[in-house]
Amino acid sequence: MRFTIKNGILILSNTLEDSLPIAKIPTIPQPQINPNFAYNRELQQLLTGKQLLLDDIPFTLDEIQTHYQNGYVTYRQPIVYKGKQPICARCGNKEPQWFATFPCSRCEETCLYCRHCLMMGRISACTPLLGWNGPVPDTIYPTKILEWEGTLSEGQTVASNQVVEAIHGNQEHLIWAVCGAGKTEVLFAGIEAALTAKKRICIATPRTDVVLELTPRLKAAFPNITVASLYGGSEDRHLFAPLTIATTHQLLRFYQAFDTIILDEVDAFPYTVEESLQHAATQARKTTSAMIYLTATPNQKWQSECRAGKRAYTTIPARFHRHPLPVPEFVWCGNWQKRLQKNKLPQNVIDWIQKRLRADKQALLFFPHIPLMEKALTILRRIAPNIEAVHAEDPDRKIKVQKMRAKEIPLLLTTTILERGVTFPNIDVAVIGAEDTIFTESALVQIAGRAGRSKDYPDGVVTFFHYGKTDQMIKARRQIVSMNREGVRRGLLDL
Repeated sequence: MRFTIKNGILILSNTLEDSLPIAKIPTIPQPQINPNFAYNRELQQLLTGKQLLLDDIPFTLDEIQTHYQNGYVTYRQPIVYKGKQPICARCGNKEPQWFATFPCSRCEETCLYCRHCLMMGRISACTPLLGWNGPVPDTIYPTKILEWEGTLSEGQTVASNQVVEAIHGNQEHLIWAVCGAGKTEVLFAGIEAALTAKKRICIATPRTDVVLELTPRLKAAFPNITVASLYGGSEDRHLFAPLTIATTHQLLRFYQAFDTIILDEVDAFPYTVEESLQHAATQARKTTSAMIYLTATPNQKWQSECRAGKRAYTTIPARFHRHPLPVPEFVWCGNWQKRLQKNKLPQNVIDWIQKRLRADKQALLFFPHIPLMEKALTILRRIAPNIEAVHAEDPDRKIKVQKMRAKEIPLLLTTTILERGVTFPNIDVAVIGAEDTIFTESALVQIAGRAGRSKDYPDGVVTFFHYGKTDQMIKARRQIVSMNREGVRRGLLDL
């Protein structure tokens, strides 16, 4: 589509001579709000705090334009230029290889578009990003917002108070909590404080699994609050809600929407490697807002900033059941890959597995690569035919995890796909080939965090089988030992 400016207003045009695609118009004027205009409340619901394409919403261009001319809808450039360099306004992409062109019927030119965020709908040089400039939808809040009646541990309480303070003060704060510390419950008071102040709040996480797990817990804790649950294919895509839980990819649709964003698993893939997701989280915040980061495994840069006093943070160094974190044992197993090529596993690995099978103790065995894991599965099924293996592309992944929970599987081989987000009450954990580069400090801490999570079974065993210790292994164990020491110092562990 093409536009021209007349009398200080952006006007749709069908002529090529005096009009331009919106990306080529340097400054887009915004008309003042006409208080006498009867705006469409459904359009208000869809566009408040959003940046959407015309194809995303069920309204005609004429109706959108009428709302714009009356000051209620905003047009933003989809692609902006820094010199001659195009930048996607939605995902922040600057890399030339992620831009392409196509013959566009809307603007009748060869149109530039961003391939990097194509899965969210094609954003091209002539397609404006639509937003809302009018009043926000009315939200009715109940007298009692939080219905959760559980209690927090001493460590959780300290962190919870810091979250509340950061939200009230529109500050950034990191909650560095060990695996199994109960991070979700730590958020409840902060969410209540935000909603009480009529602030709009979003919990964002890199993985759909976590959104699906947290949604019922949030709805149970805040039963009279509308909760939008956003992920690929979600039915809540156009729902306006004071409390939103979303994958970080879904934040690409938001623009200056939230007074508070809680970013869960800030160290997890793909958030850590995709700058567009970090851009999305920043763009989804209001100019004055709070940002709460949650992680069990901050990267080295953040750890250094915490220790140097350059980043506000609170640690929860102990689990609610007051038992120390299992400390990984390093066990040398020789050239295990070479043995695997001969259809054998190291004897100390076999002994470890057989000991668990005899004791009827479930276990997770982590492998660095799928082909190695599947080769090991063939060997181990000679010992116990109901051993299973799982990885990200496995269509039966969820079924196998459920069978593990139902204790129908004694031993589950896995890639790093199960390093976080799953809880089995009574398991031991081993890593085969802990020296592999895929096992970073963060991954190893998360893997170790699968053991000892339950108050009924707090003493899980964690073993790193290796063919040579790595810095990542040593840093992971050091971080776990350090948290246990802090837990003792703060009186949060029973020893």
